[in-house]
Amino acid sequence: MHENREASEMPDDKLVVRPAGEGESRTSRTYVSEESDSGTVPMNHSNKNRQLLAETEEGRPLIKENTRQLITHSTQSEARVSHGLEGVRKAARGRKEIKFTALLHHLTVDMLRDSFYALKRKAAPGVEGVTWQEYEVGLEDRLPDLHSRVHRGAYRAQPSRRVYLPKPDGRQRPLGVAALEDKIVQAATVTILNQIYEEDFRGFSYGFRPGRSQHQALDALYVGITRKKVNWVLDCDILGFFDNLSHDWLLKFVQHRVADRRMLHLIQKWLKAGVVEEGQQKNTEMGTPQGSVVSPLMANIYLHYGAPGQTWCF
Repeated sequence: MHENREASEMPDDKLVVRPAGEGESRTSRTYVSEESDSGTVPMNHSNKNRQLLAETEEGRPLIKENTRQLITHSTQSEARVSHGLEGVRKAARGRKEIKFTALLHHLTVDMLRDSFYALKRKAAPGVEGVTWQEYEVGLEDRLPDLHSRVHRGAYRAQPSRRVYLPKPDGRQRPLGVAALEDKIVQAATVTILNQIYEEDFRGFSYGFRPGRSQHQALDALYVGITRKKVNWVLDCDILGFFDNLSHDWLLKFVQHRVADRRMLHLIQKWLKAGVVEEGQQKNTEMGTPQGSVVSPLMANIYLHYGAPGQTWCF
């Protein structure tokens, strides 16, 4: 559940709230924060509390480690997210129908710096061959340039380097190693978008979610199996899920909440960047690379909207 995530929690900064510009609809105005240096993503506390309440009311003794994890993360998350992106988070929580028309301005140089330092130092380089240590040299000159390129539309996503990891059944799992600058911008974008989607995602969703783990999923499953009338359990897998996501449908799902054209254009760039395998660049008409920082969030958005009325659990 953690193999596709490189970003971790980062410090926040002061909040300045301003009204976002109007988008396609006159009803889409909302208040968002001017600065957002927090990489901490808020948990859906209502869902988490329902899970915790269900376990205690049903009489299930929580594992001590899991209880401590829930309490610790809740305290840290609430304290750290109280400033950065607070306006976006509150608007997402209070108005489920709202579309956010001004998000990219939250992507600041400070957020890019935090995103860089949250990446794995020893991660393999992408097609450009730049390591984390090499990029750190002259970082304070690199980040303003990267920030400028992103905001004026000159940023270009590079293709992912395709590598394969062996699976237990003998097959190989294709992974895409993104260029370092793509990882940085993707991590910052995920920080922003998580403020919205962590308020939307369902409580029974645990995969690739900040502050959630397999242990919590097992806790909830224990309650469901032992305290409810369960006649059968369905164990299923979506074959080649990441590799077969429809770009068109994914963008439609994102647009349920995001109407910032520059943010949507960024996502399109990553989806269409392609892959390099054995020295040959290949275009990607569908899918999002496993191993990409942004792919887990895109996958969860796809699952959230992709099957209305259905229960996805993974």
